[in-house]
Amino acid sequence: MYHGYEGGGMDINGPFVLVRKSAGTNFSLNGHYYVDSVSSASIDVRATASAYEEERTEYSAGVDFLHEKTIVSAGYTNSEENDFSADTVFVSVSQDFFGDLTNLSLGYSRGWDEVGMIQSDFSEDVDRQNYKLGLSQVITKNMLFGVDVDIITDEGYLNNPYRVYRYQSGSSFETATEKYPQTRTSTAVALRSLYYLPYRASIKAEYRYFTDSWGIEADTFELQYIHPVGPSWVFEGRYRYYQQTSADFYSDLFPFQDSQDFMGRDKELSTFSDYTIGLGASYIFGKGAIPHVDRLKLTALVDYLEFSYDNFRDVTKPSTVAGNEPLYGFDAWVTRISVTMEY
Repeated sequence: MYHGYEGGGMDINGPFVLVRKSAGTNFSLNGHYYVDSVSSASIDVRATASAYEEERTEYSAGVDFLHEKTIVSAGYTNSEENDFSADTVFVSVSQDFFGDLTNLSLGYSRGWDEVGMIQSDFSEDVDRQNYKLGLSQVITKNMLFGVDVDIITDEGYLNNPYRVYRYQSGSSFETATEKYPQTRTSTAVALRSLYYLPYRASIKAEYRYFTDSWGIEADTFELQYIHPVGPSWVFEGRYRYYQQTSADFYSDLFPFQDSQDFMGRDKELSTFSDYTIGLGASYIFGKGAIPHVDRLKLTALVDYLEFSYDNFRDVTKPSTVAGNEPLYGFDAWVTRISVTMEY
């Protein structure tokens, strides 16, 4: 797959390659390679720093074991940037019950991150743990329903060492390095339903609720429609809406330096909402179209996103009094082109 993102002063793109191979009747091996090439002049960068470019590479290896109606999976992922390193291991178990009408899945992952700074000996550690529980149920011959629960605990240096908050200084403002709590626990619950329509199409609905120990609460609503045309074409469209409240220690402008124990001005911790409109098309080549390839699938997806921030202001726009700048907002385009081969 080749992916691209453009919006809010950021341009991110790169390739993704996944390979999966069976090993006998009970095992399969998989691995992937993923690259993000980032060019950024976002609002945060333009306000306090200069534009930059960097590249993130990610590698993973995993194994799946099938025994009757149980699948056990395990894997390792490494992600590297010039100032950030992350290592993650995971294990999951999936089990079918009641004539394959019910599926229960359990998962656990553990991550070790190292946060650094360019041209500095600064180095801090982060430990992450993720607990997953999933349940899917066949309701009728045309309807599938699922519930997923994620609990994540983070401990260590959780803020960005380059990021600053701003505080009042007369009619203007000064800046200082952000201060975050060193622990965070978040919980997400998602409800999903998939319904098969009589003319070969399907519709998917999802609601997700998120809350964390920093005071953020978020709601996500998504609706997706998939429609095959003939034996080879599949078209899809989707709409997604997201909204969240701000963290307890967030402020666009603090009254003075060190006015409280924790202070952050990351716009992702503010009160904001966004929506996504997406369209996609896939074309499937059957066996025989290409020698030695059983199935070839080409897919193109395009999403348009628009973000609106309720209490984060654009400090790059001049204002005679700090805190009166216009509220920030931006839009973005996301494109993905993928090729899937089975042989």
